Amino acid sequence: MPTLRTNRLTLRPWTEADAPALYRWARDPEVGPRAGWEPHESVEESARIIREVLAVPESYAIVIRDRTPADEPAGAIGLKFGAASDLARDASEAELGYWLARPFWGCGYMPEAGRALLAHAFNNLHLKVVWAGHYDANLQSRRVMEKLGLTEKRTRNADGRIEHVLCVTRAQWGNTQAAAEKNALP
Repeated sequence: MPTLRTNRLTLRPWTEADAPALYRWARDPEVGPRAGWEPHESVEESARIIREVLAVPESYAIVIRDRTPADEPAGAIGLKFGAASDLARDASEAELGYWLARPFWGCGYMPEAGRALLAHAFNNLHLKVVWAGHYDANLQSRRVMEKLGLTEKRTRNADGRIEHVLCVTRAQWGNTQAAAEKNALP
């Protein structure tokens, strides 16, 4: 699996050595429930989550190079395929998921990580569609998705909560990137 780099971030595979950092951030009760999982209760639980959930293809630890100690993750981003996703319909599609430690919210890190992963998804993995969902109350996540060019397709009841389902196609992503590059020119 590749390591992806942006101006400020490194997206790299998870290792069990990341368990203490994962626990420090994932025990925060403001983080997990927004993404649909319970706060972690121990370093051992975080190590198990790395082994069973995060150490899979296209799942990345987010390292903020100038803000976190020596290669320490401060969040996660990844693509889920097949049975691991309840949104992707076939092998040409994936589901985007992510979370970031609370001290780093509002700094633009997640859209930056998302752009890198979507570029990889469409340019290297040749996916046709990337899906994502957010719960009704998680407007910050919706804003990230909108910045990445995802548009809402439907809502659904997910575990008693309203979930908004958004997606972006390869063609839409290409148009979004072309517009961004055009707007960035002096």
